[in-house]
Amino acid sequence: MESSNASKGCMDQFSSFIRSLRGILLAVEIIACIVVLICYGASRVPGYSGLAVFMMIYCIVLFIIFMCSLHLQITFIHWGWTNFIRAVIGAVAFIVTAIIVLVGRTDGAAIAAGVLEILTGILFGYDAYTILPSLRKAHTAAPSEPREGI
Repeated sequence: MESSNASKGCMDQFSSFIRSLRGILLAVEIIACIVVLICYGASRVPGYSGLAVFMMIYCIVLFIIFMCSLHLQITFIHWGWTNFIRAVIGAVAFIVTAIIVLVGRTDGAAIAAGVLEILTGILFGYDAYTILPSLRKAHTAAPSEPREGI
């Protein structure tokens, strides 16, 4: 029976992963980073585009790792925490950068990028919110022996 991810083709792995909640969230985050990057490209202040580029590359790398099921083969990294930290850093960084850009009010494209960054920050925050329950249930209590004399 060949139902493992290794025997599937690349397109089969992509189509099955993109249907999951994790795949949808990562794909939407990649698209949102691209849109923010385009807005900063049209702006007079392109200095804030580095955050969008970094988070886009980070999301693409994790998308490929989860799509190819490499997270099951590379076990020395806790992928749940890695994904959670990525989402929290993205949420905080996008919202802080958006506030800085919107207070500066440089031009229309920068304001559009700031508004889209707030929405992207909310998206990353929602992603962190969906990851948190999986981190909580992954923890199991350590076995303990009954104490004598208590």
